[in-house]
Amino acid sequence: MHAKDRPATDAHGRRATDAWLARSVASRRSIRGVLEPILAAVVFALFARTFLFQAFEVPSPSMEKSVLAGDRLVVNRFVYAPGSARLAPLLPRRAVRRGDVVVFRFPADPRRSFIKRVIGLPGETVAIADKRVKVDGRELIEPYAFHADDRTWPDDPSIPDDRRRRDQLPPLRVPDGSYFMLGDNRDDSSDSRVWGPVPAGHLLGRALLVYWSLPPAGTGALGDASPLDALRRARWDRLFAVVR
Repeated sequence: MHAKDRPATDAHGRRATDAWLARSVASRRSIRGVLEPILAAVVFALFARTFLFQAFEVPSPSMEKSVLAGDRLVVNRFVYAPGSARLAPLLPRRAVRRGDVVVFRFPADPRRSFIKRVIGLPGETVAIADKRVKVDGRELIEPYAFHADDRTWPDDPSIPDDRRRRDQLPPLRVPDGSYFMLGDNRDDSSDSRVWGPVPAGHLLGRALLVYWSLPPAGTGALGDASPLDALRRARWDRLFAVVR
């Protein structure tokens, strides 16, 4: 090759290299432009899942008619959590109130999560007489309570304890830092009448609303149904129902 040809060849090579580098940089920028919002969304979802909101599927009918078995709920995780005053306008917090529907870790097995209604606050005394609930001697007005069984079991030691305690409970003081929980479906709920108050540290959050609802698979409503059949059987009237 003649020396006079080299500059042209070198210039052509540099232009090709520069073009390749430009394409490479543009490609990396394009990939980064796609990945960055995806990674940001994943990080936000993990943050929200850990600190803000949680999905919860209701496993049993113990809260009917307020919440149905098969309801998928959005749970507010930060409402009861301790936090700084700076974040209060963005993440409002408050104390647990009587009547709140809460999700919590089962005291006897923290791997399991339950959903019940707060009835007794720390330091209060709860008693049940013939299915009527009293707190500090005053009977509660409970429009949410549902009784499927008209029968009332008396406070008779000869009756099995689980039946007797369903309808009769001697005065019980709720320990400091704990809450007395009852299911709205009073005749079909395992709750603080059976296993006692729930420590505050077990609370996961307050149930907000239903984002999806399907009949429990055990009823035969779903079984091996196709996705289209599942959509047809979905309880559409439950969507976005506020938990009260």
